[in-house]
Amino acid sequence: MKSKASQSQGLLLFRLSQTQLFALGTLKILELVPYTPLSVIPKSHPTIMGAATIRGKAIPIIDMASAVGYPPIAQEELSKSYIIITDCQRMVIGFLVRGIDKIIECNWRDIESPPNNLGKNAYLTGVTKFDDQLVQLLDVELLLSKVFPLSPETTRVSLTDVQREKLKPLNILLVDDSKVARKQLSDALDSINIPYQVTPDGREALAIMEQAANDGMPIQLLVSDIEMPGLDGYELAFEVKNTPALAQAYIILHTSLSSEMSVSQAHQVGANEALTKFDANELISAMLRGAEQHNANV
Repeated sequence: MKSKASQSQGLLLFRLSQTQLFALGTLKILELVPYTPLSVIPKSHPTIMGAATIRGKAIPIIDMASAVGYPPIAQEELSKSYIIITDCQRMVIGFLVRGIDKIIECNWRDIESPPNNLGKNAYLTGVTKFDDQLVQLLDVELLLSKVFPLSPETTRVSLTDVQREKLKPLNILLVDDSKVARKQLSDALDSINIPYQVTPDGREALAIMEQAANDGMPIQLLVSDIEMPGLDGYELAFEVKNTPALAQAYIILHTSLSSEMSVSQAHQVGANEALTKFDANELISAMLRGAEQHNANV
């Protein structure tokens, strides 16, 4: 199967420094806008430069270079700078960058995981090459979590004892290439004492599921990101549903994209549900529906 994500998604290449190319998946991007004057947002995060009024809507603008550890974009650079307007994690946000390079087609299977020696604060989900240049794919979720920490209401889970006992016996696998997303998922389940396995990689997830099935303990709930290097969530769901030993898994795909298209494609490849990250109670509610379906099939 060809990936539905890779068919519809390229990479926008841009610069935060003079030498290094960075990238975002194009599905996250609403439009590109030359720098426009900003109005001040009082008491905002230091990396928020202000708000731009675009098509009648005030949009917070983050200095992306500053946010990921490069020198802030100086006043004299603004005339050549661009704002990348994104729709991510239920927010429309603009990122100011030093320059736009180009949009390229991309086979997401060719994107590799970032090297482990980059450290826990590296804002990367993957690396690839274009014209012999290294391209770093940014972890926007991690960046946004630093600028807009999630409210307790979003991360707090309430569960009855009966609901907990429905989830606890199930073999659960979480898959996400974003460090912050993996932590959000893990924290949600840790807070209600539900066991699980977790991996950052779609290919590894498939291998875990195949081994678990061989051991007679198949994965019953799969919670996977959609946008991942290597094997994306659409492909993973498709492979699971087309492998008889794995096909009984209840699949929940989740994405930072606020897009009905993502939901539609998720259902086309066999996923039971598609959620927009991140609301812990929505996730747990979806997992409970999976538990109900599993119990009904037993």
